[in-house]
Amino acid sequence: MSDKYISMHQKLSGFSFANLGIFTGLASGIIGAVYSLVLLDILKNPALVGVYVSAYFAFAMAISLFAGEIFKRISKARLFYICLLAAAIIYAMMGFSIRPATFITLDFTGGIFQVLIGLLIPLFMADFSREVGMEKLNARYWFWINVGALIAPLLSLTVADYFGIRAPFFVVAVIYAIGLLVFSSMRIIQEDKKAAVIQARRTLRYLWRAVLVFFRRKSFARAYAVLFGNYAMVALRGIYVPIIVMENGFSKETLGLVLTLGIIPYVILSQPMGWLAKKYGKKLWLSIGFFSFAALAFWASVASGWTVLLIFVLWQIPGAFIEPLRDLLFFDAAKKEERARFMGIFRTASAIARIVIPMVAAIVIFAFGATSSVWIVAGIMAAATGLLLLKK
Repeated sequence: MSDKYISMHQKLSGFSFANLGIFTGLASGIIGAVYSLVLLDILKNPALVGVYVSAYFAFAMAISLFAGEIFKRISKARLFYICLLAAAIIYAMMGFSIRPATFITLDFTGGIFQVLIGLLIPLFMADFSREVGMEKLNARYWFWINVGALIAPLLSLTVADYFGIRAPFFVVAVIYAIGLLVFSSMRIIQEDKKAAVIQARRTLRYLWRAVLVFFRRKSFARAYAVLFGNYAMVALRGIYVPIIVMENGFSKETLGLVLTLGIIPYVILSQPMGWLAKKYGKKLWLSIGFFSFAALAFWASVASGWTVLLIFVLWQIPGAFIEPLRDLLFFDAAKKEERARFMGIFRTASAIARIVIPMVAAIVIFAFGATSSVWIVAGIMAAATGLLLLKK
C-alpha cells in the first residue's frame, strides 16, 4: 500500500512535513475558539450543541475508519492536494454562510478533509523519517501545532469582534490556501494508483478484516488504548475546566489566563520530548505523564479556590510529556506497508474517547452531585493507561 515517489524537491525531508503543523495548529485553534459559540447561535440550545458535537465526532470516526480504503485508491500526494484545496474552499464558504443548514452541511463536509489532512501529515513524516526517526519529527510537528494553538484564540476572537462570529472560518480558509502553496513548493509527484471499482460489500468486508487484524495485534491494541486514555483526559479537561473555574467564582479573564498558561508547557517541551524519548524510551515518559496526571486529577477532585487553578496549570506538564509521543507506539508497531491501512483505525480512538468519556462523566456527576467528581474519572483513566504501559 506504500506509494512510490517519482520526484520531489531535493531538500525535502521529514521536517518539511512536520513544519506543516503550524497550519493545522492555527486552523484547529481558530475554529475551536468560536466553534461552540457559532453552534449555539445556530441551535439556540446548549444541550443541542453537545448532541451536535457528538454526532460530528461519530462522523469523523467513520471517515477515519474508511481512510485506508481511500489511501488504496488515491496517492497520498494527490489526495493531500485535494484535501487542502477543498478545505480552503469550504471554510471560505463557511465564513460567509448565513443559513444554518448550509453551515452544518459545509461543517460536516469540511470535517472529511480535516480528518484526512490529520492522517496524511504523519504518514508523510514516516515516509521521510529516514535516520532522523519519528521521535524528533513528531516532536517538531507538535511543537508547531502548539505554537499555532497559542496564537490562534486571540487571532480568532479579534477577527470575530471586528467582522462577525463566522469570519474566523474565512481566516482558516486563507491558512489552508497558504498550506497548499507550501506543499506545492515541495514538488512531490507520486505514481498514480489504478482506479478500482468500489463495491460496498467488499469494502465493508475488507474494513472489518482490517479492524480484526488491528486489535488481534497486542502492540496495536496497546497503542490504541494509550491514545484513547490520552484523549479521555483531553476531552474532560476541555469540557469541565472552564465550568469548574467559573463555579469557583473566577472571571472569564482568569479562565483565559489559565488556558493560555496551560499551552506554554506544550510549546516548551514538545521538541525536548523527542530527544528524551529517543534517549530514555517512549514508555518511560508516557508512564510518568499518565501517573502524574492521575495524581493531580485525584487532587483536583477535592480541591477548591486558587488550588484548583494551580492544578489546572500544573497538569499540562504531564500532558506535554504525552502529546508528542502518543502516536509513536503505532509507528513502532506498524510496518511501512501497513501504516496507511491501519492509521485511520488507530485514530478512531480519539473520536470514541470524545463520545464515550463525556457520557461517563455526566453519569458520575449525576451520581455524586458535584462537577469536580469528573476528575475521579480522569484520574482512573490516566492511572489505568499508565499501568497498561508498564505491563509487558
